[in-house]
Amino acid sequence: MPKFQVDVNKAVGHQYPPQKVSFNKRDLILYALSIGVKEDEFKYLYELDKNFTPFPTYPVVLFLKGDSPDVNLFAETINISGPTPGLPDMDPNRIVHGEQKIEILNQLPTSGEFELRSKLSGVYDKGKGILLERTYTLVDPKIDKEYCVLTTQSFVVGYGGFGGSKGQKSPSYKPPKDKKPDVVDVCSTSKNQAILYRLSGDYNPLHIDPKVAPKLGFERPILHGLCSYGIAAHAIIKHLANNNPELLKSISVRFTAPVFPGDTLETLMWKVPSEKSDEINVIFITKAKERDSIVLGNGLAILKNDKINAKL
Repeated sequence: MPKFQVDVNKAVGHQYPPQKVSFNKRDLILYALSIGVKEDEFKYLYELDKNFTPFPTYPVVLFLKGDSPDVNLFAETINISGPTPGLPDMDPNRIVHGEQKIEILNQLPTSGEFELRSKLSGVYDKGKGILLERTYTLVDPKIDKEYCVLTTQSFVVGYGGFGGSKGQKSPSYKPPKDKKPDVVDVCSTSKNQAILYRLSGDYNPLHIDPKVAPKLGFERPILHGLCSYGIAAHAIIKHLANNNPELLKSISVRFTAPVFPGDTLETLMWKVPSEKSDEINVIFITKAKERDSIVLGNGLAILKNDKINAKL
């Protein structure tokens, strides 16, 4: 029997206190640069461009950024929501980001003060660890307008075996067997990619400190999974949505292997049939070219089927 106690009935459905978050145009530009947006994509980089707009996956940074304009301590921010009823205290160094999804509800403003309203939506016993699913909604509390829903699955090593449900398997999005990718995008990350990305709010020392990384099982600091997620989203929007961010409805992915700063990332994309005529489904994977390793798997992006959508 484990030394800790898990009460799934108490934990699932728990609503956390609303978290204040904020951002400005400078934050948006910095994030865009950190996910590989190129110098000529002014709508993401130049605040005076007539089409200036946030890159749509920006909200994924807000849980750790909060409303602070400064750097913060990762060990404090990861637990900012306080304890969860029915769950033991867990070592943040044992948390592995498993899956991420963002669903766009309304176009994001270019600055403002907002709230993240979140709840624990799933607790599953995976034997070697516990899988936690948490759902966040980004809201403007002044007008009660929702902008997006974020779903995060995290695996915490060493907290399994408590006799809980394993849960249902996530939907499987596999590339078509007999079809070459419709598009392959290549992004060469830089040696300082993680150093740049962390300025958006994720100051986990795993991504910068060469003394910390080996303690967590890595030979050197690794790139944030959500940076690779942003790079893949940028590739999909650029190639299959005519670089129109408003066409992205959702994007989900599974983090399957680490990325090291300096890796060349190849994102392979397949357009597949959708049950809805107003949508285009894109299955994708992202590989670290140097190791031929799939680092993002089970990827699915849903685009609005717009007349200006890119033609292959």
